[in-house]
Amino acid sequence: MSKMVINIVFFLLFISCSNKNSNQGNVLNEPLVVNVKGLDPAAITDLYQNKVASNIYESLFQYHYLKRPYELIPALAEAMPVTSNNGLTHTIKIKKGIKFQDDVCFKDGLGRELKAKDFIYAWKRIANPKTKSQNYWLIEDKIKGLDQWRKDVIADQANFSKDVSGFEVVDDYTLKINLLIPYFQLYYVLEMVVMAPVPRECVDHYGEDFLNHPIGTGPFKIKKWVHNSKIILEKNQNFRDEFYPSSGATGDQDKGLLVDAGKKLPLLDGIIYHEIIESQPMWLKFLKGRLDISAIPKDSFDNSYDMITKQVKGKLKEVGGLAQVYVTPDTTFNKFNMEHEILGKNKKLRQAMSLARDREWIIKNLYNGRAVAAQSPIPPGMDGYDPTFKNPYSKYDLKKAKQLMAEAGYPNGEGLPEFTLDITSSSTGRQFAERFIQDVAAIGIKLKTRVGTWPEFMERVKKKKAEIFGYAWGADYPDAQNFYQLFYSKNSSPGPNGSNFKNAQFDKIYEQSLMLPPGNKRTKLYTQLREIVVEEAPWIFMTHRIGLAAYHPWLKNLKPDRIISGKNKYIRLDRPVEK
Repeated sequence: MSKMVINIVFFLLFISCSNKNSNQGNVLNEPLVVNVKGLDPAAITDLYQNKVASNIYESLFQYHYLKRPYELIPALAEAMPVTSNNGLTHTIKIKKGIKFQDDVCFKDGLGRELKAKDFIYAWKRIANPKTKSQNYWLIEDKIKGLDQWRKDVIADQANFSKDVSGFEVVDDYTLKINLLIPYFQLYYVLEMVVMAPVPRECVDHYGEDFLNHPIGTGPFKIKKWVHNSKIILEKNQNFRDEFYPSSGATGDQDKGLLVDAGKKLPLLDGIIYHEIIESQPMWLKFLKGRLDISAIPKDSFDNSYDMITKQVKGKLKEVGGLAQVYVTPDTTFNKFNMEHEILGKNKKLRQAMSLARDREWIIKNLYNGRAVAAQSPIPPGMDGYDPTFKNPYSKYDLKKAKQLMAEAGYPNGEGLPEFTLDITSSSTGRQFAERFIQDVAAIGIKLKTRVGTWPEFMERVKKKKAEIFGYAWGADYPDAQNFYQLFYSKNSSPGPNGSNFKNAQFDKIYEQSLMLPPGNKRTKLYTQLREIVVEEAPWIFMTHRIGLAAYHPWLKNLKPDRIISGKNKYIRLDRPVEK
């Protein structure tokens, strides 16, 4: 999932706002490079859904906006959990007086108070196969009685009134989670938007259309949704008392990130998400002041920013634009469908294709130098990342690639059919695809492209209809397990293991790692997992990206980050007065 799965577009987009449209007032305008399909928390699977939904929904915990390393703090929870029974029982108090956003599904149209039962209902929806959630892996095999409840649903129908021993409502403001095994990522998972509480009466009221009527407790709520165009959010006037942090990381004070310390959130009156698929129109809107922050398109990058001096230039400088470079804990890659009759059965063929990929050319020409070559699925900064490790199949070596092609039984590609490369309908996606086609053509492999929208692309992956496809994964939480679960056989499509990789040894070691807290023993197991996926090559590891956000100076409190959700409630606008 990832804050979750990231489009082949490979752009890093963050918040934006309007300057010249004076009627926008204190409203943030932010671009999205995809058409958002729905905002049901149980069904959220990608960065873009998460970006929008994290303003509407809240979870038990959240990350401190400014502190680094990341620090989990209460959100809907009154405090951090009380743990007992050797870490198998977690008791959580929730805040009183929090209300869901007003909606016609409630009595008199007024949002009712949040109760402990709303969390458990939401979590059962994730477990319910009829919801078609791809996020069950987060709690599968971990909660007492939940897997059996799911089996009973498959055999009959969902009975939400039937108790699950792993989920207890102690009282209206206290819930208890009983685990089957230690789960050291549990609190990270409970921070994710997919685990947000959901009001049952609203799901019953809207039925299958609930994905278009998100109703949470967050700082913003849906005002209008013009599908394939824009999503308009307005301030939730009933939002709980939450205040801008009064402390942060070293240097935040000097950067002006504590000017609003103690102010009630959110600082905005609303947000407009503009669905702009192509990068150049998005960039032009930004330069005209209609968007406040934007990725810089690769064709405009060299004329807009100097990566050596870290200075803006050209038109970006002319409009007074600013930019921030930041670390992005993500990995881009090409996936093979391991159930494909040829690709999935021939390891040397996959290794040859990896050796044929010219990563340095791609980083220089398609990323403008804003990436480093990936040697494994784990990005820098994560437990299990080894800066000294070199993947023998991640270097550019056509001679070795051709040798492996022969050993695979397909010298110079003889006897191979033309494979299909699934891509999204954007100019950037096409450029990455063209380079992929050119790279593997050098060793005799032919690729044809199949173009579709982001939802169409995702649907083909879920249904195991894709053969080869580009993807990226950004960390949902700061733990390498979040990346290695992408290879776990139980998470195969429609789960997050879109490559449908199955390896008994990997599964065994992965399951052993789940039983260990952070430390040397777990890190050693992570290293063993790395060795397996490198050798089996279900992915072609490509890059770890370097983020850069360009923005206008009236956008305040920006601290770009890929893990923290719901950042817009901290943003303040200080627009120049039009004369």
